[in-house]
Amino acid sequence: MSESAPPAQPPLVLNIQYTKDLSFEVPNAPAIYTQLRAAPAVNINLDVQVKRIQEGQDVFEVALAIRAEGSIAQAPNGATEEKPVIVFIADLVYAGVFTLHEIPENQQEPVLLVECPRLLFPFARNILADITRDGSFPPVMLGPIDFVGLWHSRRGHAAAAANAETAQTH
Repeated sequence: MSESAPPAQPPLVLNIQYTKDLSFEVPNAPAIYTQLRAAPAVNINLDVQVKRIQEGQDVFEVALAIRAEGSIAQAPNGATEEKPVIVFIADLVYAGVFTLHEIPENQQEPVLLVECPRLLFPFARNILADITRDGSFPPVMLGPIDFVGLWHSRRGHAAAAANAETAQTH
């Protein structure tokens, strides 16, 4: 009889994914529905948040925080300058619990800030589209997100902040 090796653990395991927070509001309802002549302009803010669940273990909560704010331009009575009117606000935090197996500490950051959000994104995208459609607006369909670019941008901001702090202390 030959002994077989235990099955190798994959380097990245998605244990569970869930909606951590979801909010949708139409602050100017019902009047906004009579003013809406076209799809509102939508401003999207997206952030990736990572938190180690238990010290000493490679188990992390990774969350996509997305805020979609729809607005229309409207000129107040008698005014020539338009000001934006909020149509809707959708806030979503969609998270997953990930376990990393045998990934060196210096390689965990790109996995947590790039690969994990890539796995969560399609689900968060669907929830955002559904909630805006269910609110009687055109569904907000997020395009592809460059998580590598976001990660590099975050690293650039962190490096710039560290350099500024170093410059102030000298």
